Amino acid sequence: MRHFFILLLVIKVFSVQCLFAQEEPSKQVIRGVMLSTPSTSQVDEFINFIEKELVPRKVNCLILKVNYHLEYTSRPEIREKKTLSNAGAKRILEVCKNHQIELIPLVNCLGHQSWGADEKNIRALLKTYPDFEENPVAQIKNPDFYCRSYCPLHPEVHAVIFDILKETIDVFEAKKMHVGIDEVFVLGEDACERCKGHNKAELFAGEVNKLHEFLKNNGVDMWMWGDRFLDGNETGLGKWQAAINGTHPAINMISKDIVICDWHYKIAPRTATYFAIKGHPVISCSYQVPQVALQQLKEMNALHSESSEQIANRMQGLMHTFWGSTGEFMKAFKGEQVSEKTQQAYQTFIELSDSW
Repeated sequence: MRHFFILLLVIKVFSVQCLFAQEEPSKQVIRGVMLSTPSTSQVDEFINFIEKELVPRKVNCLILKVNYHLEYTSRPEIREKKTLSNAGAKRILEVCKNHQIELIPLVNCLGHQSWGADEKNIRALLKTYPDFEENPVAQIKNPDFYCRSYCPLHPEVHAVIFDILKETIDVFEAKKMHVGIDEVFVLGEDACERCKGHNKAELFAGEVNKLHEFLKNNGVDMWMWGDRFLDGNETGLGKWQAAINGTHPAINMISKDIVICDWHYKIAPRTATYFAIKGHPVISCSYQVPQVALQQLKEMNALHSESSEQIANRMQGLMHTFWGSTGEFMKAFKGEQVSEKTQQAYQTFIELSDSW
């Protein structure tokens, strides 16, 4: 009998040790959500949303898409409408700290400097400094023209970009920074006197590495989207969630400590595995299809349990993205009427967070 109780004790201790061994890594797994920065008038509602909705769903990472909507003092000319005051940003940061949620600001670099060809939709950077723009040439005549880019070889553009990044980092006390760089369709154009004749993969990698070096020198880790590193032709993923303009070889030219946010919204190709094999930490990103988000979670869990330690450690977690106003997303949680896409994004987040 004495030996039996000793055996039970050993089993109990072993079980507790296994439980902690299983729980400890989960604390490191990112359970993130990306939202647009609220305006100053929305701060109280947003803080309540964080505490009442995100915290109970175990969100531990909040990516705020700033994109010039901050009350910049270093570059006051680079401000969009409906800015978030620095005081409001500090209040959001404080509530995140109180609930162990890491706040990561996002500022789009290189691409996404406008929406469409209409000059009324040019964003603050190119509106203030139009000579920074990479000339889109004939692309702008296409009715489906998507967005403009700044020229990565313009001699003055990075002085402005770095001021914006530095102030954003300081306001949010950030240790990580998301710099966007997705869906870059205008790059290395023949009409650009600086970029003409340059290899597009090298141009792209050069900009990525320049941003990475700046952030690293400021003690900040760099996150970015991964679509421009995928070959849209070979994978069949096309020009949106991958590249068909020759930037994909840049994956072999950049620092391995850059975190790749691998977004796929309607299908779930196993590209996270590709980025992990390439040596990068990777986060799978969902939007508006629950089955896709759950498949991404399944892939991450499989790689954690079935892959080598190196690959498993690179699978950092999941990020749910919402590409609309934060006010609209918060309405969905109140049961108010929202657009079909917002409702789908809300449902995806609910099903994903129920499962992680």
